[in-house]
Amino acid sequence: MFKYAIKILKVFYRRVLLSIAFYPVLISFAFFLLAFIILELESLELAETLKERIPYLFIKDYETARAILTTLIGGILSLTVFSFTMVMVVLSQASSNFSPRLLPSLVSNKRHQLILGVYIGTLLYCIIILIALGANDIDTHSVGFSTMLAAISGVFCIGLFVYFIHSISTSIQIQNIIDNIFRSSSRYLDKDYEDTCNLKVGLQEFRMDNFETIYSHKSGYYRGFDNSLLSDSLAEHCHQIEVVPYVGRHLWEGMPLLKVQNVLKDEDLEDLMLCVNISSNRSDQNEGFDGFIKLMEIAVKAMSPGINDPGTAIDAINRLAPLLVKIMRFPHKTSNYLREGKIILVRTNVTAKELMQTIIQPIRLYAKKDSSVVLVLIGALKYLVQDTKISKENRDEIQKELEALKMDIIATIENKYDREKILAFF
Repeated sequence: MFKYAIKILKVFYRRVLLSIAFYPVLISFAFFLLAFIILELESLELAETLKERIPYLFIKDYETARAILTTLIGGILSLTVFSFTMVMVVLSQASSNFSPRLLPSLVSNKRHQLILGVYIGTLLYCIIILIALGANDIDTHSVGFSTMLAAISGVFCIGLFVYFIHSISTSIQIQNIIDNIFRSSSRYLDKDYEDTCNLKVGLQEFRMDNFETIYSHKSGYYRGFDNSLLSDSLAEHCHQIEVVPYVGRHLWEGMPLLKVQNVLKDEDLEDLMLCVNISSNRSDQNEGFDGFIKLMEIAVKAMSPGINDPGTAIDAINRLAPLLVKIMRFPHKTSNYLREGKIILVRTNVTAKELMQTIIQPIRLYAKKDSSVVLVLIGALKYLVQDTKISKENRDEIQKELEALKMDIIATIENKYDREKILAFF
């Protein structure tokens, strides 16, 4: 029960971090507390000394203070509404022009959340100060310092608004989106490959023909195996565990999920299934296989008749090629010691055959009539097949995809001269 609660908290924590309201709520609460703290500081001797030394920064006229606060509230409210509207327009445009899977990463953009949080926090701060101004019955000496800070915050919000316009206009540019996906996926694969090379049993092969198979209890996308949720009982009775699907693969209910060395009790089986993360969402991050899916969808959407943007498809393919090289260098299975060597966890990695079917084939089918995209796709596949760190089995699958692309070129490109020029690249 305790581990189940931990898993629920982890899932909730990830969802909160991806929420567009996460940072705005925190910052607004901080401004809410700041308003009351500043009101209390007004009566301190330090505040009185500041008012005497720099009186031109402290507003003493009631009408002026009220006018400033009222203007700030109206202006910042307009900025907030406009900024939220801009975010919604950007999300709608990204969903319709590129891929709906891009929305989570755009929504969780921390810079935009921080700016919106400062807007809302400043608005809340000004409202509280205005209420305090009315409650103190025209005694502006009690809120002069607070009003000055409100005015400074208003000027700061104007600067943030200019930066927000710049940021929102660059974040929707497809080249920046592709580059962000590439960098995130590349960092993830580099770290994963380094960790795999450092494993004590990193590339060992295990015979698991006689192992007990555990089947998936629901349909969804396999998102990972949480080692921290393994119980002590599993460490005693389950010495080797193989995870059958690779991260990002879709599972139907009843498909093989895990293989274990020994038959498990019902309690141990429940504890083991608790470690498995299966999500209904295909890709909510820019890391690993999810990044491949997003780049593929961008390329396919760019080649659709309604958009017809070969340049975007070419950029996506050029970013996909280095990522495909990195992920194909992984062995089909890797293993790791857990719980001080009591458990060996064997992980399955995606193969070249599945990558060709999932990533390359959709692009090939949509782009086979466009000579410019076909040439880039040929270059990417030849770049993959020439990498000596990729296993022979994976290189054979890439070669098959090259042959399939060659057949499509012969069948779809009608101009003999263009067809011969493209076939010369093989």
